[in-house]
Amino acid sequence: MNKRITTSQRIGEIGEKAANLQFLRMGFQFDGRSRLEAGIDGIAEVMADDQPTAKMIAVQVKATENGGYTGETDSGFTYRVRASDFDYWRGSNLPVILVLYRSSDDTFYWQSLENLVGETERTLHFNKALDVLDSRAKDRLASLTVTKQGHGYYVPPLGGGEDAIVNMIPLKLPDEIFVAQTQLSPQKALARMKMNRGIQRYDWMIDGTSLWTFCDPLTTPVRDLVERDQVEKIETNFLATHDAVDQQHKFAGLVRHTLAHDFRDQLGWDRKKRQFYFLPTPGSVARKFHYLGAKQKTQAEVVSVYKKSKDGRPVDYVRHHSFVPRFERLADQWYLIINPSYHFTSDGERGLNYPDALLSGKKRLDTNSTVRGQVIMWHRLLSGMEFEDAGGLLGSGREGNHVIGFAELPIIGLPRSVPEDVWGAKAQKARRQSATDEQGSFDI
Repeated sequence: MNKRITTSQRIGEIGEKAANLQFLRMGFQFDGRSRLEAGIDGIAEVMADDQPTAKMIAVQVKATENGGYTGETDSGFTYRVRASDFDYWRGSNLPVILVLYRSSDDTFYWQSLENLVGETERTLHFNKALDVLDSRAKDRLASLTVTKQGHGYYVPPLGGGEDAIVNMIPLKLPDEIFVAQTQLSPQKALARMKMNRGIQRYDWMIDGTSLWTFCDPLTTPVRDLVERDQVEKIETNFLATHDAVDQQHKFAGLVRHTLAHDFRDQLGWDRKKRQFYFLPTPGSVARKFHYLGAKQKTQAEVVSVYKKSKDGRPVDYVRHHSFVPRFERLADQWYLIINPSYHFTSDGERGLNYPDALLSGKKRLDTNSTVRGQVIMWHRLLSGMEFEDAGGLLGSGREGNHVIGFAELPIIGLPRSVPEDVWGAKAQKARRQSATDEQGSFDI
């Protein structure tokens, strides 16, 4: 009996050759594997302007001659991954993508397999407008090679450049700092301050037997914490530029306490998450912040109330814009590093019992522009670029009452841009599903 090549073998070989050619058209390299492969047909290498980057992607090609995919419509279809392939791919040390090729209409579609994390998630949803394997997919493919551990490295997207905002705001510190002697430990000093029936101030730091503060303690309630005849004024740089790491930590603590006092009417402090968050509007809960955006006046709902229904039932939860502060010194300059986040309460004041699911769900939907806008918003609050509802600038008078000032956000020019569709794989998945539901429309 004569040997025969099966139709399945022939179509599979056509699919691999076609995928190889398609990657070459895109400007990527593609090397097929031997006949011993068990689920990876080839390795694609990301190329930038015909230059190899040594960033590799494992590729599995599934080819068909004609016929429709499961649930295929004009906008998309689904594909169920086999359990044996799933078990093989999830052990890969390279990002793995699945490429579907249909020879009857010469179409290529692809999906990353990084979201296949469990038995119930082996169904891939393809969007015919977004998941085409062509030159438009180059940035998304390059983003797959970013390491998922540690600080990582970044493969630049292959588009044009853009200006990037650095989330490190230079601080403008007072010229002088007050150092006073105290016989109180930090715990006893806190207890004594809480007993004060007048204004309570916590813009100080105790280091051993010394209390540091940027404001004259003899003119504030802090005078009850110090030896009043043992107060001296020294240059801030003497403590701010100290080489000892523990001194730097204590100085950073003083700056954080002072910042909390400066914005005590607008920001609360979450000790557990160590983050500042917007307080509710006095007498209400929801709050809007009017500020000068990147180009024009804008506003943000910084405290949002969510209810289970609209028939007057109790509040489900309240979401507050927040940021995790970190203070770092580079050379002789101190910076505030802003990491935007969200704080959740049950009624605007009491912390929500299990907020992690809400937090992770919200962050999955955040895009590059969302985070950029939040950094700008926090800078405008801290530097005083806030507006009344009617449009008047509040910053000049209010900023004069603050001890710590803030310079402009640093801006650097990037040779490559950050496309929105490579910002967070799970956010992409949610947006693609939404686009499929709306018959192919896609709006970031």
